[in-house]
Amino acid sequence: MDADVVLLSRIQFAFLVTFHIIFPSFTIGLAAWLATIEGMRLATGNPVYRRVFDLWLKVFAVSFGLGVVSGIVMAFQFGTNWSAMSEKMGPIQGPLLAYESFTAFLLEATFLGVLLLGRGRVPPLFYLFSCWMVALGTMASSFWIMCNNSWMQVPLGHEFVDGKLIPADWWAIVTGPIVMIRWPHMLFGAFLTTGMSIIATAAWYMLRDRHREEARVMMHWGLGLVAALIPVQLFVGHLTGEYVHKHQPAKFAAIEARWKTQQPASEVLIAIPDVAAERNLFAIEIPKLGSFIASGTWDSREVGLEEFPKEDRPPVLIPFFAFRIMVGMGLIMLAISWVGLFLWWRGTLETSRWFLWPAFLAFPTGFVAVISGWYTAEVGRQPWIVYGLMRTSEGITPSLTVDAVVFSLICYAVVYVTIFSFGSAYIYRLLRDGPYEVMTGPRGATPNRPMAFGDPATTTGRNIRPAE
Repeated sequence: MDADVVLLSRIQFAFLVTFHIIFPSFTIGLAAWLATIEGMRLATGNPVYRRVFDLWLKVFAVSFGLGVVSGIVMAFQFGTNWSAMSEKMGPIQGPLLAYESFTAFLLEATFLGVLLLGRGRVPPLFYLFSCWMVALGTMASSFWIMCNNSWMQVPLGHEFVDGKLIPADWWAIVTGPIVMIRWPHMLFGAFLTTGMSIIATAAWYMLRDRHREEARVMMHWGLGLVAALIPVQLFVGHLTGEYVHKHQPAKFAAIEARWKTQQPASEVLIAIPDVAAERNLFAIEIPKLGSFIASGTWDSREVGLEEFPKEDRPPVLIPFFAFRIMVGMGLIMLAISWVGLFLWWRGTLETSRWFLWPAFLAFPTGFVAVISGWYTAEVGRQPWIVYGLMRTSEGITPSLTVDAVVFSLICYAVVYVTIFSFGSAYIYRLLRDGPYEVMTGPRGATPNRPMAFGDPATTTGRNIRPAE
């Protein structure tokens, strides 16, 4: 197979997955947060929760739609670019993707209609139930995707029959130890992405002295969520590193830019890996710390890339820097959330502009962490498309040509940039305008503001927000 076809197909898949993962990493956490806020509204009767809910419901609807569209397009590539992989791995990967559609996506789609249009048309408790079903559907969808990807990272529960991989133990495939580590890691990453977006939005409102009540709710909930989850996420991330160390030693060596086997091993904090010379330039490292991080002892032997044939080594630059970017984003989230909680405790949170600006500017940290984490995992898996069983070059469609991949990549780039630019601009407008008041009388009007999903309109044509 032409190496250019393989490289271009990998670039195309990376381009599409980068766009796609932005939206699930946001909507998974946002769906759960919306369900929680709606529950608090029912429990307390506080109208601020309703205004916050209605604002983020619109954002969720747009983001969910963009995520669905980009996800469907991604699946097409299994037939267009990676048909050899699909033919060989289809008995395992096909059912996993089907389970996502029949269980998770069907659940989301069924109750999403109630969530968007059912306010005032169904009992409040059923509306709350629908919120939680949508949240459950988004999390279940991520579960099946992580089952598929985790099996590609560390395949188990399978057997070869007539040259194809078929499932021998579904229980091992969907509940194996790798899935049980990587799925929570993804979920926590999504929750943190949502939390940082909520914190940034609240900080922006506080800086502009707008929507103070709603901003206070968003800031407090966002800070509490991120502050509680980030230490757990760092621990789960360490467990993820342990499975990589055990099952994918070449990837682990690439992440560490460890060219030579060391005992004890140092930890490279930052450097510029020189791939040609197989060395690190301007390296800042801590002796023995690499052994402790990898094995829990200060003198363990840690293998370097020299112990693997060059054709079996993953690229070094992308996993090395992507991993450090991911960790850096986590540390920023840790600092923002814990400093914010301290200022909240001191009663100076809303007046500390020196904190609100970094909190606002930190809004992309969750997205960057998720994307860089995926790059670390996927590029570090190379040259295997299914680790140890099938090389990436063997999974490509045999008849695929360079011209076909280039043409489709250009088309994808034009369409995606156009659609997602409009979608992102609309989400920005929603957040810029912010929440609006719920009418406190039996009937009232709020002119020139968008109507919430599912609210009935009056015969005057003006937007009505009836109190509940």
